[in-house]
Amino acid sequence: MTGLFKGPPLLVHILIAAMVNALVFPLFYQWTGSILYAFLISVGVLCVYGLAVVWLFKTKIRRMAKKKYYAVAAGRKPGIYTDWFGPDGAQVQVLGFQGAIYKGFATRQEAQAFMERGRAPAKHRAGRTRPKRARSIDDSPSAAGDRIVIYTDGSSLGNPGPGGYGVVIPSDNGDTELSAGFRRTTNNRMELLACIVGLEQFRTAAAVALYSDSRYVVDGITKGWAKSWQRNGWRKSNGSPALNPDLWERLLTLCERHDAQFVWVKGHAGNPGNERCDQLATQAAAGSDLPADEGYEGRA
Repeated sequence: MTGLFKGPPLLVHILIAAMVNALVFPLFYQWTGSILYAFLISVGVLCVYGLAVVWLFKTKIRRMAKKKYYAVAAGRKPGIYTDWFGPDGAQVQVLGFQGAIYKGFATRQEAQAFMERGRAPAKHRAGRTRPKRARSIDDSPSAAGDRIVIYTDGSSLGNPGPGGYGVVIPSDNGDTELSAGFRRTTNNRMELLACIVGLEQFRTAAAVALYSDSRYVVDGITKGWAKSWQRNGWRKSNGSPALNPDLWERLLTLCERHDAQFVWVKGHAGNPGNERCDQLATQAAAGSDLPADEGYEGRA
């Protein structure tokens, strides 16, 4: 990630200063023979170190201030900004955003070139399509064999709150990416919808390996929970209502059509497919003028 504040954080600087002081104080004491003089010299050394850190920090700020264009290739709202600070600046688009990619430039042309390089080489479309046989990403957590690989992820900013889903279907002809956002929903609903959208891309029966970081989804299918809830009229074993029956119905219907193998992967653990889905889902959730999730708002 390219960012403004690189290098050791404040706590590390404090620890470094303390270690330096602990090492040099005995030397100063041996040299001067006075605890007071040794203490004063040590304080002087720490002051010089502190001033150097502040100078470097201010230098970075000045350099960044000279940049007129801030390119956010991956953030809450990707684009080119002319301000860093403020509610309309680039900082709020990347601060705390997982996998943010951004950098400052002196010219718009440089910023635009960075944006082009930062975009994933993929076809991002929301319409349905049937991609050709996909290949497994090299570091997939388990072998997919001849199965078509689908990566999915869901996000909700607030849970409930604005949410989105992301789907990546790797292919030799270019990855297919799909995403959409909703104004108020839950994380579990977006996790389910991502799986549904991924499987709906195949209109005839297909052997699929679907990777998700949602235990709710993966265990619901592999452990038979969803089918059990369905048989019980969407009631759990304790009699309480099972949530999201509208989406579970759609997913179970798709599982009957396809030979779908659900595989759990750990989220935010460096898996390229999962990480990209997370970016797509988060970006979709941060969009403007989002539609309603009728299945959620209609019953809420």
